[in-house]
Amino acid sequence: MISVNNLSVQFTGTELFKNVTFNIADHDRVGLVGMNGAGKSTLLKILCGWQEPESGTLVIASGQTVGYLPQEMVPDAVGTVIEEALTAFSQLDDMEKEQERLTQEIAERTDYESAEYTRLLQRHNDLTEHLTMLGGGRRREAAEKVLLGLGFRHSDFERPVAVFSGGWQMRVELAKLLLRHPDFLLLDEPTNHLDIESIQWLETYLTGYTGAVVLVSHDRTFLDNITKRTIEITAGRIYDYKCPYSEYVVQMQERRASQMAQLTAQQRQVAQIEAFIERFRYKATKAKQVQSRVKMLERMEAVTVDEVSTESIHFQFPPAPHSGKIVVETKRLGKAYGEHQVFDDVDLLLTAGQKVAFVGRNGEGKSTMVKVIVGEINDYSGTFRLGSGVVLGYYAQNQAAMLNLDKTVYETIDDVAQGDIRPKIRNILGSFLFSNEDIDKKVKVLSGGEKARLALAKLLLTPSNLLILDEPTNHLDMNSKDVLKNALLQYSGTLIVVSHDRDFLQGLTEELYEFRDGAVHEFKGDIMEFLEVNRNNQNTQSNQSTQIKNNGAGKAAYEQSKERERERRKLQNAVAQKEKEIEELEEQLAAKDALLASGQVQEAAFYDEYQRLKKQLEQKMEEWEEAVIMAEGQ
Repeated sequence: MISVNNLSVQFTGTELFKNVTFNIADHDRVGLVGMNGAGKSTLLKILCGWQEPESGTLVIASGQTVGYLPQEMVPDAVGTVIEEALTAFSQLDDMEKEQERLTQEIAERTDYESAEYTRLLQRHNDLTEHLTMLGGGRRREAAEKVLLGLGFRHSDFERPVAVFSGGWQMRVELAKLLLRHPDFLLLDEPTNHLDIESIQWLETYLTGYTGAVVLVSHDRTFLDNITKRTIEITAGRIYDYKCPYSEYVVQMQERRASQMAQLTAQQRQVAQIEAFIERFRYKATKAKQVQSRVKMLERMEAVTVDEVSTESIHFQFPPAPHSGKIVVETKRLGKAYGEHQVFDDVDLLLTAGQKVAFVGRNGEGKSTMVKVIVGEINDYSGTFRLGSGVVLGYYAQNQAAMLNLDKTVYETIDDVAQGDIRPKIRNILGSFLFSNEDIDKKVKVLSGGEKARLALAKLLLTPSNLLILDEPTNHLDMNSKDVLKNALLQYSGTLIVVSHDRDFLQGLTEELYEFRDGAVHEFKGDIMEFLEVNRNNQNTQSNQSTQIKNNGAGKAAYEQSKERERERRKLQNAVAQKEKEIEELEEQLAAKDALLASGQVQEAAFYDEYQRLKKQLEQKMEEWEEAVIMAEGQ
């Protein structure tokens, strides 16, 4: 257990936390939420020991470990992907030596009833459990499973980590953290560098994680699928809700409505008391009652209402200029980097007003296709053309990183503002939450979220009828994502959006293009429908999905597809069976835990059975994890 008592932290004169107290139990699933700047990342750093509080205490149970993945870091890996992942097991040798020492000591002792003997047994049991979770002798196998789940291919394992992008290097860091299997896993925006498939794999992994998980995320779906508890940080205080994020939102709104009602009632009561005091202040016959009411006011504890920031970015895209009916057209389009064929033989046709999403694993060609459309890549095969009158607006995946760090916020916008828009620069920046003091700041000192908002503000200045957004929600909080989504729903032009945020995509686009294995597949429907079809393994997709072009189609491919589908169903059934067995074992253990908690003395056979069930649960959890990895890998 992690116990936080009377924690207080200040930042640049502002109290992030004031006398905050809470506990995190061994198997908790916690989502940390709050406005940007509320202190979520700071709290994670305190929990993992990276930062000290100004006052208060943090207590972690003896022998328990904490693992932390920050939102941003600079990996310093020098080896290959698999070599770097295997460094997660460097602690295993020491743990195995300690296990051997404890085994020997337990065998030699005879004080079976002593507290020291019980402590040795518990430590030995904890070490055995941890070694099992870390993979023991199957280290490479465990490392490969996690790497594959996070999107790496077998061919990537022997490549140096340094040749990968920053996002993929962060995946290696996440893999190492998962393989260490700390008792408390602290993750700050872990989905920022993952695609939808990897996010879904991580959800499954964390759902079955045997330790505690504490998440900071702006991905609603991710939070809802993993967490069972939500801790809100607001105005230096915390509120603890025993529910996932979506339920928390409802309860939070009810709490604040209740606070307002209590404040209104108290203000009415105070007004009545003050009126009585004023009316009878100088009447001797009422002196006792007046004095009583004065004391009542002095003793009254003021009802407080949480300060809620009503700030959010607010904007709408300029009206889209007229374009021809055909906006984007490709025929037999292909792109290769050396011997690596990213995609090939793609026919694509987008018409005016369409809103589509590009989805698929990272590295399958989504951003490459975008760069072809915007003209950044010209060495492709086949043909590509933009339609008549098309005016492009483009938000690149690294758009925020492309800003000039030495310019001020104002200068960044002034460089692209033209004509009548120039006098409105301050108003535009204000709508993106940049105050008069902020506009003179250098871009280099801005946070990731502020840079993302500034890049979006730049995009707003030029009217377009083809808007292409490549991962626009990275670093945006939930409120800002909602505002952007609403603006896009009202946008009258053609939209192409690349995103791994399922909640953001839901209802925004009516059509998807999946990039997979060198081909592009069209899907008529919403992201949630698409994911449901994938979950049900309906490769025919009920006439909703058609492959645009793929030279590998044919009878042999069809038979292979059917065989993969049969195998996938078999693996999914195996996962479901393991989950049922685990649930039954957990119920049996819970019943025995209740007996232990009652303090009743049990017979020796009870403890033997208790240990047998625990070992059986460990084995089933291991089998379940293997089954999940195999199912996700299909």
